[in-house]
Amino acid sequence: MRTDQILPRLERVFARLDREPERPAHLQTPRMSRHRVVLLGANLAFYLAIVVAVLTTSWLVRLDWQIMFFRPYEQWPQLHAFLDYLVVLGQRGPTAVMVAAWLGWRSWRQHTLRPLITLGVALLLLNITVGAVKLGLGRLGPHYATEIGSAELFAGGDIFPSGHTANAVVTWGILAYLASTVVTRRVLSLVSAVVSLSVGATTVYLGTHWVSDVLLGWLAGLLVMLALPWFEPLIALVEAYVFDVRARLRSLVEAGQVPEALTGLLVPLLSAGGKWQLQRAAAEPAERPSAQPAPPVVVLRQPEQAEPAQVPVPASASASASGSAQAAGHQPAARPAAHLSGRPHLIRSERTPLTPAGSRRPAHADRAPVRGAAPRPAAGG
Repeated sequence: MRTDQILPRLERVFARLDREPERPAHLQTPRMSRHRVVLLGANLAFYLAIVVAVLTTSWLVRLDWQIMFFRPYEQWPQLHAFLDYLVVLGQRGPTAVMVAAWLGWRSWRQHTLRPLITLGVALLLLNITVGAVKLGLGRLGPHYATEIGSAELFAGGDIFPSGHTANAVVTWGILAYLASTVVTRRVLSLVSAVVSLSVGATTVYLGTHWVSDVLLGWLAGLLVMLALPWFEPLIALVEAYVFDVRARLRSLVEAGQVPEALTGLLVPLLSAGGKWQLQRAAAEPAERPSAQPAPPVVVLRQPEQAEPAQVPVPASASASASGSAQAAGHQPAARPAAHLSGRPHLIRSERTPLTPAGSRRPAHADRAPVRGAAPRPAAGG
């Protein structure tokens, strides 16, 4: 095979792995048709017939004992190791994880939660119906049988019907139930039938179940699969409710009403494959300059002027200064106070002179100096 032929095939495979842009329109929900109702009724009749056959200790119970005495695990011991692994395909835990992973990818790819919700509803129905019959009849298994030929009912056991077999029918049958094409549904139905038959036969080989347990387990799984279309309205209602809760959580996260620690966990779950992104413009002021708080107003205050130190003035200089002012009859004009430092500013005449020389006012030429006053420089130096 040429390399240029392999690459287009690989591209087609990876293209199918990509997410579809929107939910496919060709996905159809199975309906409860008349054919399905007939199969459900026939299956339920066989189910009740096997229960009655075991309760009455009929030929079916004798067949159970014959196969138990045959001990298949001793007849073909070389198959024991392989069948120990094969029976895991009927255990509820491992199979539910594998199928849930596949259906989870389908849910993400097709923008719908229906595959996962359908699996949950089917397993819930299986646990209720099978578990009720197990606990109600209380049958013991072949390894714990106490009386040869008896049905071993109401003895505190939990083996009738076979849970491995019923779980294999439902878990693998749900893949065929959710198939989107007719061909895929037929192929997966065949695979589911082979797996469930193999798991049931393996439990008989290992001696963990009677033959009647396996028969009733197959019928119990088929009853769940045939009745599943009746629960499609419930599945759609649960899906709509989940999407509504997701929309509410998105609005709460965008409004900033969710703690930051919880927001970091919810954003990946609410992103829906990248179609929704967190936008909290109102909660982040950096994205809206107009919503920034106004900067604080800083009031600059002029530092207060320290008052000069008081210098002692001689009595003669003080008397001569006051006498000259009275003789001239001149009163100094007061200056308006400037409220820069929070208190009235002293006028010049009220300040304490820096030097003991007296007044700084220049001497008038037309006025006679006062007698007794000592001569002093005009600038007060």
